[in-house]
Amino acid sequence: MNKPYISVVIPIYNEECVLPEMYKRVTSVMDAYGKPYELVLVNDGSSDSSIKFLENCFKDRPDIVHIVDLNGNHGQYMAIAAGFQEAKGEVIVNLDADMQNPPEEIPVVLKKFEEGHDYVGSYRKDRQDSWFRTWTSKLNNRIRHWATGIDMTDQGCMLRAYSRKIVDAINASHERSIFISVLGRKFAGNPAEVGVEHHERAEGESKYGIAKLMRINFDLFTGFSLLPLQLFTFLGLFLVGITSILLLVGIVNLFFDETFTLLAYSFIAWLLSFAIFGIGLLGEYLGRAYHTVQGRPRFLIKKIYRKE
Repeated sequence: MNKPYISVVIPIYNEECVLPEMYKRVTSVMDAYGKPYELVLVNDGSSDSSIKFLENCFKDRPDIVHIVDLNGNHGQYMAIAAGFQEAKGEVIVNLDADMQNPPEEIPVVLKKFEEGHDYVGSYRKDRQDSWFRTWTSKLNNRIRHWATGIDMTDQGCMLRAYSRKIVDAINASHERSIFISVLGRKFAGNPAEVGVEHHERAEGESKYGIAKLMRINFDLFTGFSLLPLQLFTFLGLFLVGITSILLLVGIVNLFFDETFTLLAYSFIAWLLSFAIFGIGLLGEYLGRAYHTVQGRPRFLIKKIYRKE
């Protein structure tokens, strides 16, 4: 087969209810775009019938459909990383299977990319999420920019286009917790963003609950910034100064008011809680280094469906 110019990478986890519509719309859009392309569908250990449908897609159009079947559920970003590893195009587009970013918006991102950019992110122009999720997303974007210096309007919008060079750099990275969109933006020399439509989820439920989102964001901050550790260093210096003053006050106050003892114990407990949290934060960074040194593969591919 001819080498594709565009690779569309789509991670899939238990999406059997939306796959027929997604496949139909993506292939229709890319056929109309008129440039050679491939569709890299990554099955991230789905327990439903997703893989069966993907196999039928491969039988239907083996010239463009390639399947990466992982041996288990490794998470969205790892599934994308597996797809990037197998993608052959010069331009790699990432899209979620739930179609909240409509496949019809792919040409919008590609048009911006063809202006000479090596990375094009997207942001949701009119989000169809709850006010709480929208608000927390905006807050998270601001905090991420402050903590890491990486400027992205909408980190959670996964419709993006990457140059071959950027994808090769991502593939060469060995972080255990890898954030494709943020890493791509960090590597980009000429980045851009474009607004895209956002729809309600067609079927099923989001795979991201509050607890999982909190864990992901914590991984993001510790993976791209030393600021949390630096803040604790400055906080430690500040508390040393405060506690030194309080210690002197306490020594003087012992001669006049014995009730100060309770306040002192409370303050010590407060300091210990900060110390425990700081130790946990340090452990997070050490744990990352430990996993990296181990050198274990981030994911394991069970089978690849590709027409040679």
